[in-house]
Amino acid sequence: MRGLFVAFEGVDRSGKTTQLQLLAERLAEKHEVVVTREPGGTPVAEAIRVLLLADDVQMSARCEALLFAAARADHVERTIRPALERGAVIISDRFVDSSLAYQGVARGLGVDEVEHINLWGTDGLVPDLTIMLDLPVGASSQREGEVDRMENEGELFQARVRRGLLDLAARAAHRYAVIDASPSVDDVAEAVWSAVPEPWR
Repeated sequence: MRGLFVAFEGVDRSGKTTQLQLLAERLAEKHEVVVTREPGGTPVAEAIRVLLLADDVQMSARCEALLFAAARADHVERTIRPALERGAVIISDRFVDSSLAYQGVARGLGVDEVEHINLWGTDGLVPDLTIMLDLPVGASSQREGEVDRMENEGELFQARVRRGLLDLAARAAHRYAVIDASPSVDDVAEAVWSAVPEPWR
């Protein structure tokens, strides 16, 4: 049986990493679970991640979009597809929708253009479930954590990202679960769990 592919999306500091780990622990009681992240998930993709998120690196928006797509292509081929083929649950901190929101919307490259290169890079792979943890940008910026190059773009940039993700969720409602990330960690975790397809719970 093919496995389950779950992606977490949201603006920076919306609680993705925390909720991803809680979901992984719960699913691991019954299934093999692979936790991964983007950019990253393979040696090549992790090396690209260092370049993409370094706060002292300057690059064009097109270069940025292509590097994310390149990292994703290796991630899918070497980590995600093999896990799905052996029936595992794979949970990724971000996937293609992040590129559509960050580079397509916030950078102004266009959603269709960014989607095109990513569909080619992933050979059309789409998550079975995308969980968007929605948090107003003002609230997310107050949460503690390390700041990388993308987070340094400021609140207006993050607001564009949030709007882009919400628009994507409306466009792909069949696979998206938009969850308010402002309640307690436990309450959000229960909402995330309820979004998982019944056969996998």
